[in-house]
Amino acid sequence: MDKREQLIQDFFSALPTDRVKLETPQHGFAFLDEMLTGGMTLEYGERVLCRAVYKYKFANVPTWRMEAFIGSHVRKECNLCLYFRENANSMLCFNLDRAHKLSHLPIVPEMEATVRLLSDVLTTLGCQPLAVTSGKGYHLWCRLAEPVSNDTLYNFMLRAMAKALHGLHLKGLDHLRVQARFYPDPRTLDKISLRLFGSEHVSTKVFSNVWTPDCLLDEEASWTMFEEHRKLCTISVETFRSACETLGVKPLSAHVV
Repeated sequence: MDKREQLIQDFFSALPTDRVKLETPQHGFAFLDEMLTGGMTLEYGERVLCRAVYKYKFANVPTWRMEAFIGSHVRKECNLCLYFRENANSMLCFNLDRAHKLSHLPIVPEMEATVRLLSDVLTTLGCQPLAVTSGKGYHLWCRLAEPVSNDTLYNFMLRAMAKALHGLHLKGLDHLRVQARFYPDPRTLDKISLRLFGSEHVSTKVFSNVWTPDCLLDEEASWTMFEEHRKLCTISVETFRSACETLGVKPLSAHVV
């Protein structure tokens, strides 16, 4: 097995693997016949407009098929996207993107300021994120030592983001130019998935490079940082409890699993 495949399995091991969204150039009846062997089922399929990319949501995914998907993902033959668990998760992700009305612009200064401010907020709380590029924005992933209820995770992310956007306002920048979404979102758990690290965006074909306060790492260095983050940056229960209390997320006793 490619070492990168094992890293992907380890880092995202907390997410369910019985359902996936696949972004791939493959399509047609022969492709679907191959996919739907071994009990896997198709929930939907669609083509990305103006691009030869197809998106499929599969359920009842067997372990051997998931391993094959991860291998294809690492080889950039497809993009693998996973969903979050229904009640509690030990992962969370901030999805930063430019406002829809600004999607045509090559650069939005507020985006770089926002990822820096949000990373600072989380790191100060003891929750250092893994920030990676995604399309015209960023994904900021955090791993927790134990599952926490989705309501608590969502409230934590909402308050951390508000703190970062307040910092944006203090810099005289427009927070309305940045759109933030939070995962897991209790309202969209079975509808929205996220691409895993190691992917190329279907539109920009840009690798999911790791962002640091000093620079954007190249692909090889990004894999190295990905591995280091997995080893060193899992957030303990005590640290996350303290972070929640700092942000005013209560009552913890009813939410920490």
